[in-house]
Amino acid sequence: MSKPQTHRGGEDDGEREIKEVHRADCCIVGGGPAGALLALLLARKGLHVTLLEAHEDFDRDFRGDTLHPSVLEIMEQLGLAADLLKIRHTKIRTATFVLGGETVTVADFGRLKTRFPYIAMLPQVDFLNFIVAEAKRHPTFQLLMGARVEELIEEEGEVRGVRFREGAEWHEVRALLTIGADGRGSRVRHLCGAEPVKTSLPVDVLWFRLPREAGDPEGALGRFGNGHAVVMLDRLDEWQVGYVIFKGGYGQLRAAGVEALRRSLAEIVPEFAGRVGHLTDWKQVSFLSIESSRVERWHRPGLLLIGDAAHVMSPVGGVGINYAIQDAVVAANLLTKPLLAGCVSEAELARVQQERELPTRLIQAVQAFVQRRIIAAALNPRAQFRLPFIIRLLLRLPFIRNIPTRIIAFGFRRVTLKT
Repeated sequence: MSKPQTHRGGEDDGEREIKEVHRADCCIVGGGPAGALLALLLARKGLHVTLLEAHEDFDRDFRGDTLHPSVLEIMEQLGLAADLLKIRHTKIRTATFVLGGETVTVADFGRLKTRFPYIAMLPQVDFLNFIVAEAKRHPTFQLLMGARVEELIEEEGEVRGVRFREGAEWHEVRALLTIGADGRGSRVRHLCGAEPVKTSLPVDVLWFRLPREAGDPEGALGRFGNGHAVVMLDRLDEWQVGYVIFKGGYGQLRAAGVEALRRSLAEIVPEFAGRVGHLTDWKQVSFLSIESSRVERWHRPGLLLIGDAAHVMSPVGGVGINYAIQDAVVAANLLTKPLLAGCVSEAELARVQQERELPTRLIQAVQAFVQRRIIAAALNPRAQFRLPFIIRLLLRLPFIRNIPTRIIAFGFRRVTLKT
């Protein structure tokens, strides 16, 4: 396709005036990790890419900040890992939790055969700004912030782009292929009529931050006790704390007041008793309703869904970004050549789903098992919880005990970038 053209004024779709029409090979809706990385991968091949982000910047609180070994390996393939890791970050080398006085190591990334035997905790805003800065090195890349997609453009049964608003003004992007990478509340998914199949999960989580102190352990920690669970993620000067509750219990917890939350936290993690006083207002707390879902069909002519737009992940294992980026890499591997040729068939879009659907189904099944059989059971104050036999077996037998670590680090299928 020739260089994108921008037409101003005078164009009317019959209902409203369209101020600008942008043209591209690929229009990507959603500037999260999947959308931003896919835009970079396509722009590197000389394809004209327009990336639309509804917000004015990338800075959002409590976004996923975990970059797993699989993501870091992809960044190394791009020649970007060294520069990315110059950004201030922490390294999670182990994941452990304490249950009934017993410390269990769920994952030890040091056992992996990789140059990156850890999860990098790096603010997502920094990761996205880094990726977008790299994409801007390519003249065929265009980023439009504050672009709220309102409609799909359809011609002869195929999606040919989107209409979006910037303030009161309407604009269009006309493209050979439109990618919906706009997260769990995907507007593109809604507009194309794809209904997600949801899995009922028994818990939700509250996120907040507490200061780190000298002598604190490193990595990812978990504690169970008194019918509650706490997850702690090492973030340099602070802990990102997840307080796990039964689904539907948030209203009752708020009614009890912040003081009750502080008391519960101090009971579960006694070494934090002296710092829970930093939690003074519910405005410091972010509520996440945990869900797991996937759409049955990720594509239609001219359109593809990836990442959370196609499959919403539970936070168990922190694999959401990992899988979204793997979706983006597979999409780039399979669709770059058809895009360069100027013709993308629905069969080629279907191949992306075929390659990514089984790993997605498997990890969602594992997450559901962990939440129902382990987390929910451990939260029951009336029952004495013990890890299921199969889990204890996996964590103790040589060779087998590395399986959970590999699943967290790479998923069920290792993805690499085709050069």
